Amino acid sequence: MLIGLGKPDDAAVWKLDSTRGLVVTTDFFTPVVDDPYDFGSIAAANSLSDIYAMGGQPFLALNVAALLPDLPPEINAEILRGGAEKCLEAGVVIAGGHTVQDKEPKYGLVVIGFVHPEKMLTKGGVHPGDVLVLTKPLGFGVTTTALKQEKAAPEDVAEVVGWMKKLNREAGVLAGEFGLRSGTDVTGFSLLGHGSEMAAASSVGFRLEMEKIPFVSGAQKYAEMGTFPGGALDNCLYFGPRVRFAANIPEEKRMLLFDPQTSGGLLLAVPKARINVFLKRAKKTDLPTWVIGEAVEGAGIDVV
Repeated sequence: MLIGLGKPDDAAVWKLDSTRGLVVTTDFFTPVVDDPYDFGSIAAANSLSDIYAMGGQPFLALNVAALLPDLPPEINAEILRGGAEKCLEAGVVIAGGHTVQDKEPKYGLVVIGFVHPEKMLTKGGVHPGDVLVLTKPLGFGVTTTALKQEKAAPEDVAEVVGWMKKLNREAGVLAGEFGLRSGTDVTGFSLLGHGSEMAAASSVGFRLEMEKIPFVSGAQKYAEMGTFPGGALDNCLYFGPRVRFAANIPEEKRMLLFDPQTSGGLLLAVPKARINVFLKRAKKTDLPTWVIGEAVEGAGIDVV
């Protein structure tokens, strides 16, 4: 076992031989959007993300679903179709799975992939001076909660759904191309939560620049309305002691950094000597990237 319970990484890794590690993960959750097809697609993209976050390539998946027996069969079918077509896009085979009945639908995947044991992305291995790059904007949680409260504009929901359905495949491939060794995906623990784990595992500090952190169009509006999911407060309470904010950053912007993300982007540590070439390559492949800060000597996270 190369990675298991002993390290706070995104998936388990079992060494098969000198060139192959087996990467295994699972994830499932309740709907974050109203459309069943979009829900299935987002849940699948989110489940696949942990393989990409380890630097691996997924190849096999199993459905994990809790379905309502009194829902029209076509709704349950659309959830599964959304997941199946997202896996097809990723080049992944779904080989069955398991369903149960429940009062609220839930859907996700068990995913298996391969990674070279010496080319894994882990949360450890960040060095002072490394540049921190994010590949999707933030604000998914606060927007989808606004949707649940019937306060979200359709165009804001459409923007967030587009991002959540986007695979992290290209980001993972680029990380491998440049030989990166440290990264994670930004999901339920938020940018500051997953960033804190990454910094602690590497025995470094992170310095993030608030003005460089990207957000979806409606994030600030919904933050001011207070439509944060409950997980945002949990993240703030647990990870908050590890974070130091500049005094001029308002409370709603601070909370946006604790906002739980569904199918968020990758947070990658890129050596400073390679950052310009990395960003040029990302632009050439149409991979969105934002430089949001750097790793420094010390501990915890400073947001300035």
